[in-house]
Amino acid sequence: MPSKRDKEIIRELAARTEEIAALPMQEEKRRLWRKLNARNPERPMVMMDQVCWNELLPDDDLMPRCEDAECRTYEILLRRILYQWRHFRVDMVVEPFIRIPKAIHNTGFGIEIKEETVTTDTANDVIGHRFFNQFETEEDLEKIRTPKITHDAGETGLRLAVAHELFDGLLEVRAEGMDPYLSLWDPIATWMGVENALYALMEKPQYMHRLAARMTEGYLGLLDQLEALGLLCGPQSLIHCTGAYTDELPAPGYNPEKPRAKDRWMFGLAQMFSAVSPATFKEYEVDYTIRICERFGLVYYGCCDPLDGKMDEVRRIPNVRKVSMSPWVNEARGAEAIGRDYVYSRKPNPAFLAYDTFDEDLVRRDLLHTREICARYDCPLEFILKDISTLRYHPERLSRWAAIAMEVAEAGNT
Repeated sequence: MPSKRDKEIIRELAARTEEIAALPMQEEKRRLWRKLNARNPERPMVMMDQVCWNELLPDDDLMPRCEDAECRTYEILLRRILYQWRHFRVDMVVEPFIRIPKAIHNTGFGIEIKEETVTTDTANDVIGHRFFNQFETEEDLEKIRTPKITHDAGETGLRLAVAHELFDGLLEVRAEGMDPYLSLWDPIATWMGVENALYALMEKPQYMHRLAARMTEGYLGLLDQLEALGLLCGPQSLIHCTGAYTDELPAPGYNPEKPRAKDRWMFGLAQMFSAVSPATFKEYEVDYTIRICERFGLVYYGCCDPLDGKMDEVRRIPNVRKVSMSPWVNEARGAEAIGRDYVYSRKPNPAFLAYDTFDEDLVRRDLLHTREICARYDCPLEFILKDISTLRYHPERLSRWAAIAMEVAEAGNT
């Protein structure tokens, strides 16, 4: 069990979190997210995530003090929630509960990544990777194993016991199942290297089809196991850095003890396909991910991959509700293709926070440009600032970006 000192630290942070979670504005933000996700927004919504927290240290409010590793995990989580609430909250929701991950073991596909890495800032977990190709022969395809799921109920019980000791009377403790990441091509990129994989699409197309097919069957088997064992996560607050609140999920017949894929969101993406043709995108991504996405209630599709010229193909994917519009899209083309059918999930360029000088006018013009385009094509709009690799050690830039984004989002809505 936690030491007296660690418990005092955690409970003080949890008490502050509880106070914020009880504010009426939390339910108001949930309501606004539900309106957006129903494609009937009152205004654009704004989120900030994937922050380079290393550049915000040594801020005293973020420095962990707990000695026990398990307690430090909770401490860091709560300190970051409280810091973000104070400095760049935008449309975040602070929940009155804490999710405790069940002790689920996933064997994965059995492939160990072989790589070399390069670090430019030792305090930053964003590093460069050079991956070695492990899929060159027919025999290499046999390396892929069907993922196997097991649950250590005893370990889950121990985690929950510690959590109840820390949080009871302040934050609700929720045992949380797996929120699976089901990308086909992100893992393949780490097993082969992006360049090798792209060449293989041209030189060994049937080989790559067999690789994608084996992974698809593996993912479907993974979902079957998670559903049968009751190990999928419950209703989500976030899906890929964006608010997941909706009146459409969970689906009718929901059993909290056995969540199904159709009760929840998933996200899909094929970032290494940014430079391929729409036909190749359909053949190697869409035709496979359809089988996965049809299992889920709602889907967020895309990330850094520019999808403005591939919306005809994205429309083939079932249950899509939000489509990422990365910093590299033709915004007008994307908005025209999306219309009111999906949420236009705009990813403003995080590089604007990394220049020598933070240009507030540039940020404002960029956001206003997106809002004007989406108004022209009647697109439901959200701004999702993520992948923030560096602030050049100027943490105040997060607060300034947040303030500007909320000004743009709320303009004409007050």
